[in-house]
Amino acid sequence: MHKVELLMPAGNMEKLEYAVRYGADAVYLGVVDFSLRAMRKGSLITLENLKEAVELAHKLGAKAYVTLNIFAFNKDIQLLEKCIDIFKDAKPDSFIVSDFGIFNLLRKTAPDVPVHVSTQTNTLNYESVKFWQDLGATRVILARELPISDIAEIRNKVPDIELECFVHGSQCVSFSGRCLLSDYFTKGERKANHGNCSQPCRWSYKLVESTRPDEYYEINQDERGSHILSPKDLCLVEHLREMIDAGVDSFKVEGRTKSLYYVSAVAKTYRQAIDDVLANPSADMSKYFIELQKVGNRGYTTGFALGNNNSESYSYDISKGLAGADFLCEFKGDKNPLELDDGVFYPVKIKNKMLIGDEVEIITPDEQFRTKLLSVKDENGIDLGLANTNDDVYLKFVKAPNNYKYALVRTVGVKTNVS
Repeated sequence: MHKVELLMPAGNMEKLEYAVRYGADAVYLGVVDFSLRAMRKGSLITLENLKEAVELAHKLGAKAYVTLNIFAFNKDIQLLEKCIDIFKDAKPDSFIVSDFGIFNLLRKTAPDVPVHVSTQTNTLNYESVKFWQDLGATRVILARELPISDIAEIRNKVPDIELECFVHGSQCVSFSGRCLLSDYFTKGERKANHGNCSQPCRWSYKLVESTRPDEYYEINQDERGSHILSPKDLCLVEHLREMIDAGVDSFKVEGRTKSLYYVSAVAKTYRQAIDDVLANPSADMSKYFIELQKVGNRGYTTGFALGNNNSESYSYDISKGLAGADFLCEFKGDKNPLELDDGVFYPVKIKNKMLIGDEVEIITPDEQFRTKLLSVKDENGIDLGLANTNDDVYLKFVKAPNNYKYALVRTVGVKTNVS
């Protein structure tokens, strides 16, 4: 089997670094005005630090793809014309594009930067792939609606172009994400295809009859309403071999707005799964599916990949992702441990309350093991009874990671309320 790329989201500078450290070969990132995800937290990637972000990825040995995948109005083209030199100077490994106008502008002004065609173009067949190739694209990100058998046929018809496919993450109810519901419900204030989707597919809906405007009926009997438009999350970790055999070059994970923990844990799992299946094509992938249940999800589906997408691909009772394990704390790699008479205490940021005696699981880019929390102290070495959410404290474990700088801590096992 041929080598494949693991492509992870980089919603901000921290997530970029963790994604690569935890196994990504490449990251995709964007700035707010030209990207389909409007980030709000952390060290955001902007026009001012875009070059720094790309250089960070390169320093860590990864590629960086810059998304310019909005559907552009005239004003967007005019804005891009004004700042195109900033994008060129960042020296990304590619631009990800969906709009013909942006594509054309980039080919004229930045001809040396490869162009990847976004999944937003709804590319479903080999003639479309050939079309983009003839225009100068070096990679096509295929629509999520394709079964693996069709991907194989595209590869057979167009052997000399890179093919990228989503393998994990949230899915949109619309065709490859081309949705107008957000625009409609917010009167144009939150445009889905300009990075500010209000996610109406995750809302709860009730039924009203036109002659009875004040009488609302549940579409099904559930006190939370009915999430009739909310797809389950995509998870193809158990089908990586088929996708590699079909000729996929890059496995893409959705999630630039997801948490640092999500990006790290998913990258680690897919890195291990890809390496495993490349070394042993008959490897059992079920253990990786279990690992992925430990991160937030709305239930998992294989979507259209196996050619049997149906009503089971929708999450009718929940709209918010539930994690099978709780993210407990993040080691603060920029601070030194406390070396005291009663042991070494590591600096952490608490995400969910931790109690002395709790059994936990620690993951790092190189390790994954269970251990137990022995003690909690403040920065002055004073004992604390517990560690509360958002506290900055020092923790002592039965076993600590060899390199704590990028370590994360979560609960053990998988809670049964996530499937």
